[in-house]
Amino acid sequence: MTVLKIILLALAALLLAGAALGLWVHSRDQAQMRAVWAALEGAREGDPTVYDPAMVADLPEIAQRYFARAIEPGTPLHRVVRLEMEGSFIMNGNEMPMSARQILAPPARGFVWQAEMGQGLMRFAGSDGYHAPEGGRVESWTKFWLRGLIPLARIGASEDHARAAATRALLESVWVPASLLPQFGAEWVQTGPDSAEIRFADMQGIEPMQITLDAEGNPVEVWALRWSDANPERQYRLQPFGGRMLEMGRHAGYMIPTRVELGNHYGTPDYAPFFLATITQAEF
Repeated sequence: MTVLKIILLALAALLLAGAALGLWVHSRDQAQMRAVWAALEGAREGDPTVYDPAMVADLPEIAQRYFARAIEPGTPLHRVVRLEMEGSFIMNGNEMPMSARQILAPPARGFVWQAEMGQGLMRFAGSDGYHAPEGGRVESWTKFWLRGLIPLARIGASEDHARAAATRALLESVWVPASLLPQFGAEWVQTGPDSAEIRFADMQGIEPMQITLDAEGNPVEVWALRWSDANPERQYRLQPFGGRMLEMGRHAGYMIPTRVELGNHYGTPDYAPFFLATITQAEF
């Protein structure tokens, strides 16, 4: 056997070993995603309380305006929703088609977002997740793979990442209006004729969500100071993240945003939305 053949065989063996390792790691990532999704599904209440406007009678005017629009009287107060969506994801200035499904539990508990992006040979898939079980270990991640073989992003398992993910969970609570009721720990403070801030006592260290409503009570923008390294220095610091609610729709007694744009540095000259999504299904 020539030296060249030996080298080629060695390279082939290395490639096969790398592919096998990639498949194994990818399968572990998938298992983590499925386990957390199942745990959040388990947070669904079988026979929840139904909504009564008297629940918000003592809240500021803006909160009463929001709930009068967001939840129909008699609606079961589910705090877990499954979403399906499609749209675009913008990375390094390149806009890519995106489709995803997501489960959202109460903000202090977490979410899983499972997505496919890109097209053709450059189509990749993975998930973002955050899970803070009561009395358990917090976990968070961003893990995406090209063809299930090549890792494009595998980050998480750090306090910085978990803190950023918690703010995302807070902002996305507009898709689960029942979670924003005071009976479930939401604290509303009116900050202007059409604005409020919302915080949760069980989300210590997380900056409150800022929300702006229109005259009917629909949210038109949400944002918060988020712990993020999405900046030229790649250093974690508090910076505004949020965006606009472009369309609303009613699902199972709830009025929720059905078309949104979100991005880093919201409200500054550096704002450039990278997440453009239309909700195609919402199941409470």
